[in-house]
Amino acid sequence: MDKKTAETPNCMDRREFLKLVGTTAAAGAAIATLGGCGSNSKTQNRIIPTDKMTYRTDPKNGNRLSLLGFGMMRLPRIQRKRGESLPDTNDLDQETVNELVDYAIAHGVNVFDTSPLYCKGFSEKATGEALSRHPRDKYYIATKLSNSRPAGAESRDNSMRMYHKSFEDLKVDYIDYYFVHNVGSHEAWKRRYLDNGMLDFLFKEKEVGRIRNLGWSFHGDGEFFEYMVKEYPWDFVMIQLNYLDWSNITERANVNARRQYELVIERDIPVWIMEPLLGGALSMPHYKARELMVQADPVASAASWAFRFAGSLPNVTTVLSGMMFMDHLQDNIITYSPLEPINDNEKQMLENAVDIILHNRMIVCTACQYCMPCPYGIDIPEIFTHYNRCLNEGNFPDDRQSEDYKRARRAFLVGMDRSVSPVRQADRCINCGLCVSSCPQRIPVPQEMRRIDAFVEKLRRDV
Repeated sequence: MDKKTAETPNCMDRREFLKLVGTTAAAGAAIATLGGCGSNSKTQNRIIPTDKMTYRTDPKNGNRLSLLGFGMMRLPRIQRKRGESLPDTNDLDQETVNELVDYAIAHGVNVFDTSPLYCKGFSEKATGEALSRHPRDKYYIATKLSNSRPAGAESRDNSMRMYHKSFEDLKVDYIDYYFVHNVGSHEAWKRRYLDNGMLDFLFKEKEVGRIRNLGWSFHGDGEFFEYMVKEYPWDFVMIQLNYLDWSNITERANVNARRQYELVIERDIPVWIMEPLLGGALSMPHYKARELMVQADPVASAASWAFRFAGSLPNVTTVLSGMMFMDHLQDNIITYSPLEPINDNEKQMLENAVDIILHNRMIVCTACQYCMPCPYGIDIPEIFTHYNRCLNEGNFPDDRQSEDYKRARRAFLVGMDRSVSPVRQADRCINCGLCVSSCPQRIPVPQEMRRIDAFVEKLRRDV
């Protein structure tokens, strides 16, 4: 990153942001297809560059990181009959994971991010198996001390056990980027990293080289974020950032992405970005927002707009994406091979898209699974996913006077029963509230469950 790019004002208005992300775009946009939740994009006829990946230099150590990072939080699973998989069963499709990792490395991706908690605890093992087949200097591994759950995970013994198991599962003798994971309050910080001595231990591990870079990932309140950024000598920080969260400040305490970004770059700390698609929601935005994107570029996927937005910010060294399907991986590689920064008109279009999305009340669930398992068996992420999908595709039966009401009503109800077993739907919620404290997005889950349950019951009665 050159000096001009790195010089960033402390506070930015819209005009200043456009200066940051660039005001010119190349004449031809990278060709991409319409994004969605499934693997139905048609990428087989597209040229996927192998030597055009955009890289950012980590100013702390000179590492050349691919702007696209592979997030190993959502990995392909072996197809089983409905309800066959048990919570503690490793049902990851290792062969497909290997294929995705091989393809990513062959096309310039060199950042792979995982955690002991991802994929029911099997992500690190799958990641290690896939990456160990490649020379160690071909990739950078990031993982985390995810000692937030289950109960008692924060103890010294359990935290140490988790730390050492990461090396074993990843098949490495050093970790390039290590996070203190998902910390959002002073109480959790003290309990999980100070009282048990783990923070001191991690800094000592960095001194001897088993950890090459030490950072943290954030979900929580703004005051605590400022404390963490200013109090400790982090090598990097990961924040949630996307065009919806950039300036959308709501009761969700962790979404002031613009302020977080500004605070981090004030301290000259490299920025890693998570949730550029808000858990996939921005790959399938409201159809009216999607219409704006198609008008701006008829062939660009919805996902590519989100990735271009995130990647256009200076000081961002990598943007993580969970890519379960080859089509998604290919689309993201094209977007960043090379990156074409968002221009003035495109930035305005995305602002208009945000207005549409917020007006239509999308539930901002990222399907991170931190709320799971629900003690009463409710499939919280899938309920929200189905609700958002119908809303965003225009198949939402909220107007009985509409000519399409009967079809949309049936599609919503049938789709809900197919996506979520009837014994795991919203009517099972007893308002225990355990999910609320676990949700990084601060979604009032019981309240939303009651609302969705009432809506579903209304549709069922409305024959």
